[in-house]
Amino acid sequence: MNDALDVDEGRVDLAVDGQRLTGTLLQPEAPVPGLLFVHGWGGDQEEDLGHAEELARLGCVCFTFDLRGHAGSEARQDEVTREDGLNDVKTAYDYLASQPLIDPSAIGVIGTSYGGYLSALLTKERRVRWLALRVPALYPDADWNVPKAKLNKEEVAAYRKQIRSPEDDRTLAACAAFDGDVLIVESGQDDRIPPETIQSYQAAFKRARSFTHRIIPDASHAMRDPADQRIYSTILINWVEEMVRSSRRAYR
Repeated sequence: MNDALDVDEGRVDLAVDGQRLTGTLLQPEAPVPGLLFVHGWGGDQEEDLGHAEELARLGCVCFTFDLRGHAGSEARQDEVTREDGLNDVKTAYDYLASQPLIDPSAIGVIGTSYGGYLSALLTKERRVRWLALRVPALYPDADWNVPKAKLNKEEVAAYRKQIRSPEDDRTLAACAAFDGDVLIVESGQDDRIPPETIQSYQAAFKRARSFTHRIIPDASHAMRDPADQRIYSTILINWVEEMVRSSRRAYR
């Protein structure tokens, strides 16, 4: 299903289901943990490059990429299903994990909104040690293969406003089985992800090795305010640094 087509100065093209994904690989000179970034719906990898660059300086191999239906393939966004999105994330993960510098037992995934939703699902199918989710979304399991852009928005909004459990939601079931470290960052002024969705995620991570929940009180879902972006960056960088340092101590 997936092949690395070429690498040129950090730029990577991946093939998945007849589509091409464009990514950027940032890596240091010594074997270190790997971090995969998954942007939100309507976004692109540019949103993650700043954080990836900072974490690469901490000694992590970081990989950002554009989900199909975004950036260069935005014209086809109305055709993209959640199955497509999950296949994209698995392909990107497999590429990152294949890098010779990567420790396969030390891979983290950082996802935003829809990207957080896909990242949580990924933990059921790939080995993930650290999971950082900013304003993670939830969707009903039904209509999995309906294009994401064509899902009933009112039904999705209503679904998110009810507390959900791993028994009736496949994403939360994946969270319930996850035994790594978790960070969830919530926006206090989020008009898309209500507190009930965050509470559903929080309750699902019962097996997590550690769980950290942070709220940025004045932040919106998109977090356009530079001050809120700086707060999030500090939270994320400090958390990843703590996780990486703990993993390195374990090797000593």
